[in-house]
Amino acid sequence: MTKQYYLKENVFINPLVNSWYAWPYLLPPVTFAMYASKTHKRLMNSFVNNSEIHIMASQNSELVGGEFVDCSLEQVEEVKQLLANLDEQLPFLQEIANAVDKLNSMLMQHNTGLCIEALYEQIPEPLKGYVELNMDLYHQPSFRLIEGLLYKGPYYRKDLQSISFGLLNEDYKRPFIFNTPILPQSNNLLVQASFDSDIWDDVFSARTTPLTEEKIRTLFEDRLLKGGLSVEELFTEEAPSKRHQKVASGVKFTYTGHAGLLIESPDVSVLVDPIIPSRIQSNHNDVVSFSELPDYIDYVLITHNHSDHVQFETLLQLRHKIGKVIVPTNNGGSLADPSLKLILQNLNFNVVAVEDMEEIELVGGRIIALPFLGEHGDLNIRSKSAWFVEIAGKSIFVGADSVNLESALYRQIKEYVGNIDVLAIGMECVGAPYTWCYGALTTSTVSKEIKESRRLNGSDFDKVRVMLDIFKPNQMFIYALGIEPWFRYFMGLEYTENSEQLIQTNMMLNYCRDRGVSIELLEGKYSEFIE
Repeated sequence: MTKQYYLKENVFINPLVNSWYAWPYLLPPVTFAMYASKTHKRLMNSFVNNSEIHIMASQNSELVGGEFVDCSLEQVEEVKQLLANLDEQLPFLQEIANAVDKLNSMLMQHNTGLCIEALYEQIPEPLKGYVELNMDLYHQPSFRLIEGLLYKGPYYRKDLQSISFGLLNEDYKRPFIFNTPILPQSNNLLVQASFDSDIWDDVFSARTTPLTEEKIRTLFEDRLLKGGLSVEELFTEEAPSKRHQKVASGVKFTYTGHAGLLIESPDVSVLVDPIIPSRIQSNHNDVVSFSELPDYIDYVLITHNHSDHVQFETLLQLRHKIGKVIVPTNNGGSLADPSLKLILQNLNFNVVAVEDMEEIELVGGRIIALPFLGEHGDLNIRSKSAWFVEIAGKSIFVGADSVNLESALYRQIKEYVGNIDVLAIGMECVGAPYTWCYGALTTSTVSKEIKESRRLNGSDFDKVRVMLDIFKPNQMFIYALGIEPWFRYFMGLEYTENSEQLIQTNMMLNYCRDRGVSIELLEGKYSEFIE
């Protein structure tokens, strides 16, 4: 009998773009150029010049998430080579970033309000044919990127994409991923293949459907493989320890970790902001891992374009079983607001972009895209949506990091959808300055006062309390706080009892319990049928 092999449960992956962990702003060509030229280059130069300081800082748990490259002294030469490649092999990245700076400077000087058409001749060469110039109703000039065309041109370099495989240890130890290039080492295996390649659907289906040794060999042969792990070490004859249990009746609500929520009826499954952890012995009963998800996921809903809600690491592993991905529409070419639809379409997902209050019919229900305010540092970003999921007679409001900046909005929504059964909302009420996420896209210095004023804050107790009073849910869930230790590699958070996020959350827990409202702070693994 031919032996069958599963992908090991403790295998994890790092999708990479030019050796850096892939998040949504590293896929669109222009934003990738901005981050590579400004953030990546700055961090690597600092490491090369001050490697011992970076190494010491990376060993301090209190500094996780800071601007310290977590590489060793032995890797200094490899980091130098990455820097050299940016200048010698990928000079177009710096050229694009410089062109954006020049274009912004040129437009800021056009303050007469007169016709802008003559400025097309002055568009820097790397952006010619890829931008449209415009004026708003108050005569302020701007530009939009022609995003679809950029993906068809030479700036979208799929050959820079790869995936690094690793085996998760019992201490969950993975370096913080956004400040460090991920280089081939003895404990990983880098496989050169673009994200849209069919190879990944076959490899990741082996989470639940085994492959033969011959099939595995065929998938990986003729690929550029680097690192100390072998392909054979990623697979096992042992089947997954847990399997998905199909819902026979009612509506099942499952928390899959951080911002991930799975809503199931006998007829349909909806997964929101999926982030699925690998399973090891110490978290065996504390996580929902890949083998416990449905064999087919009808819809994946994305709330917004932040790296802890659009995680390619998980999405690529689920692509083979996803029907459609539903995303909020974007501003149409804004530098700070790239199209989620185009990003995911170029990764071979079936994607639908929706407007505020647009509805999608389900078997026995509907999905409504709800307005999402706040958490983006006051930037004009439309790629954000809360979701109303009505299924088998139950209604669920999934708010993620949206903020109640205007209570009248929720009263208007309430008039349309009525009371709800479940309110799920994040309470990461103290976020980083907006420049932590968007700083590389700015072309002028941002003052400390502005940084401190415009933070990526979620809702606090007072804001959520008003939402509770408006919607009158039977159950309430607080989630997306980044509490779980196995997610620290991308959240960079370590809470204490004095953390404002937990203080505000505890106020909400007590408020609900005093009023007889069922409430849970979701952490680890949670599943129940909605009453």
